[in-house]
Amino acid sequence: MGTVKTNSGEIKDSLVGFDGKTADVIGPIDIFRATGEKVQFKDLWDQNEGMAVVALLRHFGCICSWELASVLKDSIPTLDSAGVKLIAVGVGTPDKARILANRLPFPMDCLYADPSREAYHALDLYYGLSRTFFNPASAKVFSRWDSLREAVKNYTISATPEDSSSVLQQGGMFVFKGMQLLYARKDEGTGDHAPLDEVLNICCRPSVA
Repeated sequence: MGTVKTNSGEIKDSLVGFDGKTADVIGPIDIFRATGEKVQFKDLWDQNEGMAVVALLRHFGCICSWELASVLKDSIPTLDSAGVKLIAVGVGTPDKARILANRLPFPMDCLYADPSREAYHALDLYYGLSRTFFNPASAKVFSRWDSLREAVKNYTISATPEDSSSVLQQGGMFVFKGMQLLYARKDEGTGDHAPLDEVLNICCRPSVA
């Protein structure tokens, strides 16, 4: 348990730093639908056998959040066909989430807002000036320049949270089957995202033990 076999055949330990209680930890946390209604994580997917990809973006005004949201949107048909629910969470208020949803565009029923960053704190995701601007992993975004440029065609800085400290928060990617954590990855820096092939490989296999 805790390994991911990528398409290239590489085996990686994906659960270092996490335990079997991750779903319990985030379950009671309140977040908001993009439409404004409050909801708890535990109500977003079937806690018995349901499969869910929980993608924690950076703040809604980050161009890298727009790029990741665009990539995730393109994966929805694959996830839907495998019965996997996509839950994309960003830092900011629901009105900021709606800006991204309307302008990217991105399906509003898959988008949630965590203005207080409570889920990010609970998952101990990286935060700070050095992670945001100076981490070597942030340079990965330049290898995806075409994808980034396409994603931000309708970008607006008005999606940025009013709380300026929120822009220093990094995200992460998690895959759950019911309460079981199958995959976890913290973003090392701005623009450093989980490889989508890893995520799809772990959640869209014919059988997930």
